[in-house]
Amino acid sequence: MDEMDERRGEKIVKRKRVGILGGTFDPIHVGHLMMAEAVRNEYHLDKILFIPTGNPPHKHGDVTSAEHRYMMTMLATCSNPFFEVSDIEMKREGLSYSVDTVRALQREHKDTDYFFIIGTDIVKTIATWERIDELLSICEFIAAQRPGSDASAETLRAELGEIGETRIHALATPELEISSTDIRSRVRRGYSIKYVVPPSVEQYIAKYHLYK
Repeated sequence: MDEMDERRGEKIVKRKRVGILGGTFDPIHVGHLMMAEAVRNEYHLDKILFIPTGNPPHKHGDVTSAEHRYMMTMLATCSNPFFEVSDIEMKREGLSYSVDTVRALQREHKDTDYFFIIGTDIVKTIATWERIDELLSICEFIAAQRPGSDASAETLRAELGEIGETRIHALATPELEISSTDIRSRVRRGYSIKYVVPPSVEQYIAKYHLYK
């Protein structure tokens, strides 16, 4: 809501705080959801924007179609009013780079500050991301990590220098040993994935015979 500065008679717009959680989400699982909710609460974010990647530069091998991954992400997040899903990277041709995504979002939403959320398994790779210094200059990073350990974030800060020290923050989130790779493997072997993905995602995977 807009606020009025009575002293100057100027209208001050309260800036929004939005977290970005990108990924292949192949499939999305409860670990993603718990991490997003923990970050939203700790950093008082207005919402979390889930962005399934279109053509991710860091992934090799087969990736499930963007349409399926988008639908699973929609199903997993629709019950939380603070979660939204964007197809911005799916609609982009060529490789999807996070810096281009954030720039596009900033052009469209000039009243918003963005916080890029990364998990423990991603922390060690972001120093190699396309134009990482530029990305860190336009948004802050929140590194979700296992409770009791912030070694990964500390290593990354040291590697990236001063900008890493000021723009990368560590947050202990619930520890869940869940990975999309393991979920795909379980489906292929005919094992249950109940309780590691939302029921709607479990049903979607079965309906469309994904990961067989």
